[in-house]
Amino acid sequence: MFEYYDSKKMLIPIKIWTQSIEDVEKNCIEQAINLASLPFAVDHIALMPDTHAGKGMPIGGVIACKDVVIPNAVGVDIGCGMGFVQTDIPVKYLRETMTGSGELIKVIIGNILRTIPVGMNHYKKAQPSQVLDKALAEIHKYAQDASLIPYIEQSYCSVGTLGGGNHFIEIQEDENGLACIMLHSGSRMFGNMIGQHFNKIAGEINEKYFSVVPKEYNLPFLPVDTNEGQRYLNWMHLAMDFAFENRSVMLEKVKNIFSEQVIKHTGIIPNYTDEINCHHNYASLENHYGQNLWVHRKGAIRARNDETAIIPGSMGSNSYIVKGLGNAESFFTSSHGAGRSYSRTAALEKFSVESVMVDLKDKNVVLGKNNKKDVAEECRFAYKDIDTVMENQKDLTTPVKKLFTVGVVKG
Repeated sequence: MFEYYDSKKMLIPIKIWTQSIEDVEKNCIEQAINLASLPFAVDHIALMPDTHAGKGMPIGGVIACKDVVIPNAVGVDIGCGMGFVQTDIPVKYLRETMTGSGELIKVIIGNILRTIPVGMNHYKKAQPSQVLDKALAEIHKYAQDASLIPYIEQSYCSVGTLGGGNHFIEIQEDENGLACIMLHSGSRMFGNMIGQHFNKIAGEINEKYFSVVPKEYNLPFLPVDTNEGQRYLNWMHLAMDFAFENRSVMLEKVKNIFSEQVIKHTGIIPNYTDEINCHHNYASLENHYGQNLWVHRKGAIRARNDETAIIPGSMGSNSYIVKGLGNAESFFTSSHGAGRSYSRTAALEKFSVESVMVDLKDKNVVLGKNNKKDVAEECRFAYKDIDTVMENQKDLTTPVKKLFTVGVVKG
């Protein structure tokens, strides 16, 4: 970690968990400088080793604010995060057991892809949701934002769905040769609409009251003691709860598919342990440097001392289960993954479908994807090296499990 500070541009420094500033793209640094010039930002800005430019705020960034929340510092996939569960089934059984449709791992990946809606798809019928039921029972909390209420009803069809982009479901192998299940998903369209709605409201309020935050920063804020600020927090927490439930339901569906196929073809009943479900896009009220602050983590995961967290690699690379070290300088935070080296457009231009498919075959990775023409967007070459990321944050986390991709489902 090193510190970057320019007194002519910034009120507080930026702490960056890379080897040098040359490891961070220019527009990411510019966004971080914008954050560091905000009058309500406290002590410093933190950039994780997977950081790259986002909308308004860098992904892999952390900002602690006094008495305000910034919708764009949370992002539009509110509550996006990770799920994980360990099994006791050796991966060699998945690779070596032959079925009428090929290797068992291929059958499992195929069934996941057919069962769980991916990309823009969703279920045709409403799914059970305790979170959405509770929201409708407390609709008075949300009534002032009437344009968002229809998305509560619509989201019943999105419970237990994957989405697209960098979201995935993987069967992985741990260092003991045992299979694990990991998935990455968030609040789907629900969180997106909430984020856009309140970013617009924040922009209108900031313009009306001559905010000191320049419009071009794309970081309009809401004081938490205002009606608008409280409304945002209500909706943000709802989206976070929905994202958590979405992952829980999806993980249960994948476990059911895994168990059904393993029992059918091997006669062995899988056991599941060490389940984890955690966010990496959210804001929370926490105490740092002797103050209660709204800590915004955008593409960054909380890593308090001895707290378990998930840090995925890119498709076909390594992932990690870690224990946090409670580093105060990072606001008890670590990276949420490898971080992009190439934009999706640049990755499509640089890497061919054929080269990505050959790489996955060479690594013995089974891919479940309906349309492979955009597979290069999420290939491992489009991301930073996950082991370099882990080396750069060894003062933030300690790895407890190293995992390798066996099969992956993508939108």
